[in-house]
Order: sequence, then C-alpha cells, then structure tokens
Amino acid sequence: MKVILARSAGFCFGVKRAVNMALEHAGEKRTFTLGPIIHNKEVTDLLCSKGIGIADDISALEEGDTVIIRSHGVAGEVMDMLYSKGVNVVDATCPFVKKIHRYVEEMSSNGREVIIVGDGDHPEVKGIRGWCRSSSYVVSTEDDIEALPIDKNTPVAIVAQTTFNYKRFQELVEIIRRKVYDSVYLGTVCNATKSRQEEATEIASKVDAMIIVGDPESSNSRKLFEECRKHCTRSYFITKLDDLNLTDIEPLQSVGITAGASTPDNLIEEVQRRMSEQSFEQLLEEEPIKSIHNGEVLEGTVIDVKDDQIVLNIGYKADGILSKNEYSNNSDVDLKEEVKPGDTMQVKILKVNDGEGQVLLTYKRLAAERGNKILQEAFENNTVLTGKVERVLTGGLSVTVDEARVFIPASLVSDSFERNLEKYQDQEVEFVITEFNPRKRRIIGDRKQLLTAEKEEKKKALFESIEKGQTIKGSVKNITDFGAFIDLGGADGLLHISEMSWGRVNNPRDILSVGDEVEALIKDIDGEKIALSLKFDDRNPWNDADVKYAVGNVVQGRVARMTDFGAFIELEPGIDALLHVSQISREHVNKPADILNIGDIIEAKVTDFNGEDKKISLSMKVMLPPVDDAAEDEEVSSEEAPAAEAVTEEVAEAAEEPAAEETVTEEVAEEAAEAVEEEAEEPVEGSADTAEEASAE
Repeated sequence: MKVILARSAGFCFGVKRAVNMALEHAGEKRTFTLGPIIHNKEVTDLLCSKGIGIADDISALEEGDTVIIRSHGVAGEVMDMLYSKGVNVVDATCPFVKKIHRYVEEMSSNGREVIIVGDGDHPEVKGIRGWCRSSSYVVSTEDDIEALPIDKNTPVAIVAQTTFNYKRFQELVEIIRRKVYDSVYLGTVCNATKSRQEEATEIASKVDAMIIVGDPESSNSRKLFEECRKHCTRSYFITKLDDLNLTDIEPLQSVGITAGASTPDNLIEEVQRRMSEQSFEQLLEEEPIKSIHNGEVLEGTVIDVKDDQIVLNIGYKADGILSKNEYSNNSDVDLKEEVKPGDTMQVKILKVNDGEGQVLLTYKRLAAERGNKILQEAFENNTVLTGKVERVLTGGLSVTVDEARVFIPASLVSDSFERNLEKYQDQEVEFVITEFNPRKRRIIGDRKQLLTAEKEEKKKALFESIEKGQTIKGSVKNITDFGAFIDLGGADGLLHISEMSWGRVNNPRDILSVGDEVEALIKDIDGEKIALSLKFDDRNPWNDADVKYAVGNVVQGRVARMTDFGAFIELEPGIDALLHVSQISREHVNKPADILNIGDIIEAKVTDFNGEDKKISLSMKVMLPPVDDAAEDEEVSSEEAPAAEAVTEEVAEAAEEPAAEETVTEEVAEEAAEAVEEEAEEPVEGSADTAEEASAE
C-alpha cells in the first residue's frame, strides 16, 4: 500500500515555539500555562509531567508565579491583570496572532469597527476581540454577515482567525465588501495553515483513503478533516493510532496522512509506521527534519503571490516570505506578472526567524551576486555586456545586469555630447566594464569606446565602397547656414547650399530637415572629406532649355529678385532670366520696384538665349501695343543718351557691389552691357522703320 505523508503535517512554527518556551521553564516553582498550551492532550500531559500545570483562572495565581501565555494569545486586559498580580509572564503567543492584535488595535483606534472571520468560541478569537478599541463582530457564514448590525457607510477592518479556511475567508471578505462601502482587510490566515489545507486537499483527491491526525478540540484539525472529506469520502479523523481500524485501509492501494498544527510528530509517525520508535519527548527535542541557516541558498516553490510579497515552500516547517523590496530594485514591478504559483526559484535566506516566525528571503541580492560575478568576468575578459537603464542620473546612467548595478558616466554614454540622457530610460544598452570594485560600489561601464570602434569599422567599410560620381543614400544629421551634413553610415558628407538645387536656395532649412532621407551624388572625395550634390545631370533644367526658351517664345515666370537695372525672373527652378528695366514698359521706368513686386507672375517674350553661358533675356515691352510714332521718336531722341549713361552707371555700381556668387556678378555686368547696346540700337531701328514707311507712302 502506498502511503503519502503531507509535508506540512504536524506542529506549525507557533505551536512548536510555544511548547519549547514552556519546556524551558520546566522544573521551576509554580509554573502554569494559562489554559492548555495547545489543543492536544498528549502535549499537555507531557508538560504536567514536567511540573507545568494549567491555570484556568487568574485568581488562582500568586505573586512570583510563572505564567506561560499559550500560542492562541489573550486579550490586552488579561495581560494587564497578570502584570498587576506581580506574576512572571512568558508570552508564547504565536507571532502571527500578535500581528493581528496590533492590526485590530490600530484600526479600531482610528474609528473602524472590526469584523473577525472565525469561531467566536475559539480562544484565539476571544483574544483578538480583547484588543479591539471599538465594536467587534465575529462571522463564519453568509447569514452571520447578513445579520451584522452595521450601516453600509460604516468603515470596517476585516481579519481572520489564523486557522480559518483560506478560500472560505476570501469568499466571505467579498460578501462583506458588498455590504459596506469602506472596508480594509488583512489576510491573517497563517501561511502554514493555508499551505496545510491546500496540500491536504490535493493529496485527498489522489488517494483511496485519507487520515487526519489531531485533537477533537483543535479547530484547524477539524477544518482539515472537513476539507479532505470533500475530496475523499473515506476520510478518518483520529487522535491516535488506536482510533483507526487498520482493516478498513489495508486492502486499499493508497492512503494519505495529514495532521493539525497541534499534532506532535510522534503521533503522525505512529500512524505512518503503525508503531512508535521514539517517545514524543525525544521527537520534540530533535531538530526539524530539515534545518536552514541565514545566508543559505536554496530552491523554493511559489505557493502564493500577493501585491507586496511572494510565499514559497522551501521544505521547512515555516514557509519563506519574499517581499517586493527583496525581489527587485524596481518599485514598479508587478509580482503577479513576474511569477505564478508552481514556479520554482532560487532564493537566499536573510533571516530564519524575523521575530514573527517567518523565514525572510531575498532574490535580488542573490541575483546581484550572480550579476557581480558576470561583471567581474566581463571586466577581466573585456566582454561586451547588455543591460537595462533603470535610472537616469544627473551624471550618467544606472544600468542593471541581473540586479547588479553599473554606472555609466555621462562622458562615456556616447561618442558625442549628450545634453539630455532621458531618452535612454528603460532602454537596453551595450557597454564594457572599465573599472570593477564592488567593495567600494564602484563598477564603471563605458559605451563610448564601443560606439567609436563601431563607427571606425563603418567608416573604413564606407570609404572602401564609395567613389566619385556614385549615388549614395543618407540622412540629414545637422543643418547650417552654408549647407547640411549627411550621415552616410560611417562618415558625414557635406551638401553645400550651392549644390542643393539647380535653382537658388536662400536657406538650407527651407528644403531640408534633420532626419530627412536623401539620395545624393558624390561630387568629390578629398581624404576623409566627402562633398555631395543634389544637382544630377539628368535633372538639369538647361538640358532642353533651348527649345522651351527659344528667342521669340512667350513665357511666364515669377519675379525672384530685383536690382535697380532689372528684375530676375525665375522661369523654373534653376533657370533665371533678366528682364532689364528698359524692357518692362514703353514708358520710362526708374527702377523695377516701381512696377513689379517679388513673387509677381509676369508674361514676357524671350529676346535672347545663350545656352553656353546660361543667360536668357526677356522683354515685356515688345508685347505691349505700339505707341504714336512721332511721340516715340521724340521720346527716343530725348532719352537716348541719358539712358545709355544711366545703364553705364548702374553697371559700374553693380560691379562695385560684392556679389553673393561670382556668376551673378558676371551675369549682371554682361546683361547690363547687352541692355546698353540694345537701348543704343533701338532709336536707329525706329528711324529706319519711319523712313521706310515714308518712302512707301
């Protein structure tokens, strides 16, 4: 027959602690426990044999007596009475119960009424009620909750008897919270009780019969029996082996055994082995089957996850508690997302007993130790590491590697100055360790040298793959007044303002923005300098300009800029034509600005086209209706010399003024000279035409 013994069966931490505290006072004159130390007759009989009696009434105690408070605890007023009698009080109250006392005292002092989920006749519940400073109520069923004499607006605090069924407690809490609007609760069901109940029901669902060992007076033992019977109809509640009819279970294939928190180990083993090889006293004085110590690393199984802690089964009488602070340095971590019940994880013991019977664990410190080992090896071998930026500090970045922290100074974050490091928050970054001194908490990372090395490799590869005349893609990295720097993936190329368009560009920012992707022509390579251009030959507007702007064609254009001697008309991006002041109107015009505005769209006739020098002359005047011949002759005669002189002065002034580009200066001078010649010839042509007309008449 297969026998499965529950790991959690037997004394819980609080009971074992109370019994051991009582035995420490064995042999002393007049020593008593205030009521039975636990609900188990064999244990109380053992204590009596050691000279430790049971006092049910405080009045029977005398000054100088030693009184041991049992694990269930007592009301605050009882403690006051004991101290007033001058007795020596040994408080063996279970630390978990003490925690409830402090909680209800605080909550009730702040105006909350207290609801205790449990058995109203149990000494633990009576003790809890004795610490309430306001009204308190005990419930164990839905009907009890319905009968509560509280208003829906009454603020309440909810706690549970430590041995109450965990799932049932959760159900009742939800019912209470639907009844009242303002409620808080503390999950005070003992972790050991919860684990014991869950393990017992799991075993009961797998075996043919289930044996529960415990005293009939033990609340948690009775609850174990009730839970097991739900999953295994052949469940037996016994106090000792003699209570069990072995013929009922011997034919079965499998039997499960569990026991209440007040059941000594020898009774459990007696049922398991059908005989006792050691006395209860010997078993009680033995160390637990598994001993643990501070600093020990062990593996635990997650049995519960709360908002602020993880509860693990570590194979010890008490479960391990892993707080949120000891799980991670990240205060925003969601424990319920990180781990699930059933997961296994390595932990390190901080304290075997925190004073309340809990084993405190740490995960982050163990992870940090592993992380420091990784960092040391990386430092010695110059290995590249990857870590997450947990915090952006004034002087740099705090990066974690398995909970071990690395500081990357701002000067080593990038290969260029970074004014704002916030963009690195929560990012994964690569770095090397340049200084490792964990004792002084000085572990320095360097990201800059990796970026510099990477850039050099890309730079070398880039220059090996490019040549003059090649087309290349890049992104705009920076913009200045004279041009833009283009990131080519390893090196930057300069796109000068004069190479951005076939047309005139006043400001590079008018056509480019940082981050823009561009396709450019490599115009020249001089050492590590790369000159770029967006003026591709196949997109040169002058390629077919001789057709579009042939002499005699009427064209439209936009007034782009003006001087005193004329206006430059943009026919299309990259092609400007000169409209001389004398060609604007048949009437005298002092300067183009008197007639035209920047941005005006005008229509004119091409009077000259010079493709080689990229010059085009326009005239609006020739498109105007003719005027009276005599008036025109008089106007020409009177203005001929002054016009030529004026143009000459304008040419001189234009020549003296510094031009933005050399081509503009030449263009102004040549266009102005042509205008002078044109003006000088015009009256002669007019006279010839007049003579010819007169002859014809």
